[in-house]
Amino acid sequence: MNGHVQFRRRAAAGERGEGKAKAIIVTLVLAFLVYTAVKVVPPYVSEYELSDKMQETARFASVNRNSEDQIRKTIMNTIEDLQIPATPEDVKVTAAGGRVSITVDYKVPIDLTVYKFDLHFTPSTANKDIL
Repeated sequence: MNGHVQFRRRAAAGERGEGKAKAIIVTLVLAFLVYTAVKVVPPYVSEYELSDKMQETARFASVNRNSEDQIRKTIMNTIEDLQIPATPEDVKVTAAGGRVSITVDYKVPIDLTVYKFDLHFTPSTANKDIL
């Protein structure tokens, strides 16, 4: 009987150790997922906001007959405000005959300390003259 009690105590102690290790691993995995989300989600939000501004700009530019340079300047101001790593060469604007087309092609470097990669974005929009 005494040997049986000692076996149960050892088994229970071993299970508690496994539970602690499992909790630590789960906590580390969850912390890494949160860290990854903090690094990856903001570029997607910025891309969405840029895309929205591009649609708005194309809509108004076709009505107001803005030049390609005026449209590019508006988009570059938005890019700077959103801290998107794009250059004026990354912004392609065509405004002819009341049709406005805007495309931005850029990459955002992501550094997760253990892994580095680029997110590639290519938002674009086109709008026809409504008149």
